[in-house]
Amino acid sequence: MKKYLAEFIGTCVLVFMGCGTAMLVGCDAAAGSGYLLTALAFGLSIVAMAYSIGNISGCHINPAVTLGVFLSGGMDKKDIAPYMISQVLGAFLGTALLAAIFGLGNVEDKTGGYGANALAGVNGNALAGLLVEIVLTFIFVMAILGVTSEKFAHGNVAGLVIGMTLTFVHILGIGLTGTSVNPARSIAPAIFAAAAGNAAPLAALWVFIVGPLAGGALAALVYKKLEA
Repeated sequence: MKKYLAEFIGTCVLVFMGCGTAMLVGCDAAAGSGYLLTALAFGLSIVAMAYSIGNISGCHINPAVTLGVFLSGGMDKKDIAPYMISQVLGAFLGTALLAAIFGLGNVEDKTGGYGANALAGVNGNALAGLLVEIVLTFIFVMAILGVTSEKFAHGNVAGLVIGMTLTFVHILGIGLTGTSVNPARSIAPAIFAAAAGNAAPLAALWVFIVGPLAGGALAALVYKKLEA
């Protein structure tokens, strides 16, 4: 149970800090500071959590990572569903905390939807958005599998590398899809946005579930071939 709780807490922190920063500063590519702050908030959340819960659960805090780790032989199949459920529930708590803070403080949500992912940057084209998410998640999960491989002594810097890779993929992805690479991070904000009257993120949600899972699975298959 400790590792499931760790995944719950870690995903909550990721969504709270990452989506919260996007809500506060906005992430319009024309306003570069908000764009980069949002990318850094997601990446630094991973760094913080990797060095605090990584030794407990591995700090997946992302169903696409969990799938990739499983397919690469890094975890028992009995843990897959509990990990993913814990991650989604953690994302809901993180979004609920943001809703409470922004609501009570009467703070403007500059994303208009709790930092939810959308297809505006690809002009509503779901296929383009799907491709973006597959490629970005592939890059992210490949980095995770490489830096955490038992064949290499990267343990001390793994959290930093993973966090900076998440920042890296956000720098391109924010302007296209808002960058999901994480179904849990997408599900909760989309549902909260729909409840608040913005249905667009929920309509496109399948892209941000299928894309990251496909990208994570592809990364695991490719990495296993490369490492063999």
